[in-house]
Amino acid sequence: MVGSAIVRKFNKEGFTNLILKTREELDLIEQDKVEEFFKTEKPEYVIDAAAKVGGIKANSEHQADFLLENLLVQNNIIVSAFKNNVKKLLFLGSSCIYPRESPQPIKEEYLLTGKLEPTNEGYAIAKIAGMKLCEKIFEQYGKVFISCMPTNLYGQNDNYDPENSHVISALMRRIHEAKMANSKEVSIWGTGNALRDFLYVDDMAEAVFLIMDKYDKKQFLNIGSGNEINIRDLASLIKEVVGFKGELFFDTTKPDGMPRKLLDISKISELGWKPKIELKEGLEKTYKYFVESFDKK
Repeated sequence: MVGSAIVRKFNKEGFTNLILKTREELDLIEQDKVEEFFKTEKPEYVIDAAAKVGGIKANSEHQADFLLENLLVQNNIIVSAFKNNVKKLLFLGSSCIYPRESPQPIKEEYLLTGKLEPTNEGYAIAKIAGMKLCEKIFEQYGKVFISCMPTNLYGQNDNYDPENSHVISALMRRIHEAKMANSKEVSIWGTGNALRDFLYVDDMAEAVFLIMDKYDKKQFLNIGSGNEINIRDLASLIKEVVGFKGELFFDTTKPDGMPRKLLDISKISELGWKPKIELKEGLEKTYKYFVESFDKK
């Protein structure tokens, strides 16, 4: 989802010299293959959007996998980029890097000021390590290896797998399937009270393009919507977009995850970026893409 949105943006801006590989063509976990790719292709600029990702269920049940695979992928990319004199690298992190009880809205300087959310600790530690590796390369070697931290993303080409999808794609699929089956109820994890910040993926791609074009400082930047919504209201909005007539049941025996996660976006806003797509519009676009891809299966 993230990579394809970035490619769409760069194509829109007229770039025709993008070096792209599918997972089948280049397994980023294999260090020797990644090193060979950099030696052969010699990219000047790198955007590292690769990661093993998932929702609260996948993260909480596979902590070791999320920690190890993300460390391997990002280390292989960042180290190979450094060895092969890449001019600029942008590493994409995740808002889950911040402390569970972080003050709100979350400023960049709140990183490492408290304990992480236990349900995604493995993933968060990996992302913090990647961001810090870029920061230390910047400090020690003066190379423009920098990071940005997007909030919860959704949109075209999202992952709808029931086992490892994020909250919007997971809810959209389950509510759509309930609608098609004429079910009376959909069960949702948690109390529904957790607050989240959601950004349409094409808005994120606009921010990435701006950072690559105009930003070269060590300080990483938050990328978010500037707004928040609780999961209960989000589910109701998705229910409305999908056209489901049944009830939503919140299973309070399941975890909520981080209680609140709203990013402060003042730093990137100073560069002239702001999100354009409101949540309702973004959900309608996403559901359209979902139905089209779902019908092809």
